[in-house]
Amino acid sequence: MKIIVGLSGGVDSAVAALLLCRAGHEVEGLFMANWAEDDSYCTIANDFQDARAVCRELGIALHRVDFSDAYRQRVFDYFLSEYHAGRTPNPDVLCNREIKFGVCLDHVRRLGGAFFATGHYARRIETATGVELHKGLDRDKDQSYFLHALELAQLEAARFPLGELCKSEVRGLARAAGLPVFDKPDSTGICFIGERPFREFLAQYLQDKPGPIETAEGRRIGTHRGLHLYTLGQRGGLEIGGLAGHAEAPWYVGRKDLARNALIAVQGHDHPLLLSSGLHAGPAHWLLPSPQNPFDCSVKLRYRQADQPCRVIPTANDRFDLEFPQPQRAVTPGQFAVLYAGERCLGGAVIESL
Repeated sequence: MKIIVGLSGGVDSAVAALLLCRAGHEVEGLFMANWAEDDSYCTIANDFQDARAVCRELGIALHRVDFSDAYRQRVFDYFLSEYHAGRTPNPDVLCNREIKFGVCLDHVRRLGGAFFATGHYARRIETATGVELHKGLDRDKDQSYFLHALELAQLEAARFPLGELCKSEVRGLARAAGLPVFDKPDSTGICFIGERPFREFLAQYLQDKPGPIETAEGRRIGTHRGLHLYTLGQRGGLEIGGLAGHAEAPWYVGRKDLARNALIAVQGHDHPLLLSSGLHAGPAHWLLPSPQNPFDCSVKLRYRQADQPCRVIPTANDRFDLEFPQPQRAVTPGQFAVLYAGERCLGGAVIESL
């Protein structure tokens, strides 16, 4: 059966294609153009040339498809609306569900592909009761967090050749095989922003709305540039300090008062205003039958966070609340709470409120 590999021009997807070729599959590459702007920060032209060089080395065909319109409608519009609401979204979760395993998977099938493979560090496990999503073995690179919103049908069509490998092994395989991207640096941040200054980028789409910076006691100590430019727990960028009556200690974003357009700043990494004993999330996306009763598991409240114990309490309209035995710092509305039972990803939901 034919397997189409999503090639980004990086080393991970290149080695995914390499492994599938070595396993004897009929492999073709697919390069997705998801962002149409051409500026000094956009690397899409160079990435496409790197993908072409990888395909020449492997002797496989490369297709190119433009999903920029779908990306703007299904991912970028959501990204902007969340920031406009003062929340901090994670667009990579939507990109995987709506683009890579949404419109792209439809295109893969039109190309005759039976499966769609990517360079994600995650594992797809087939069991007697169905397919499951598990963490990648490389704990520093595990990307199951970004894949938790896939539908089971999307997961069934997915292949993750790197799930059993560590990043160092992947680079070693690329080097030994002579792949030209073996030492290419990993991309960082949100794909459509790249290395450009984040505030500069948002200013093109969202108008700054300055307002007061206040202490938890209500004393005004400064002016913020717009709540969308700050995230909970953020240190720095507040442009306050040396205030009479306050210790010389760092200031952190503690809360956002959207109704008053006020930013509440606190001193101390573990100030009580930064700690939460629970949260409200939803609507939930489950990779198992929707639970009806409370249960214990672990959760990641942001990518790269260590698993934290929690109690899940299903609520109305397929939402859930989380309770933490140990208060969690800087729980951020707009991010995703992703649930795990050991290695297995159970699903998750966007954090709505504390």
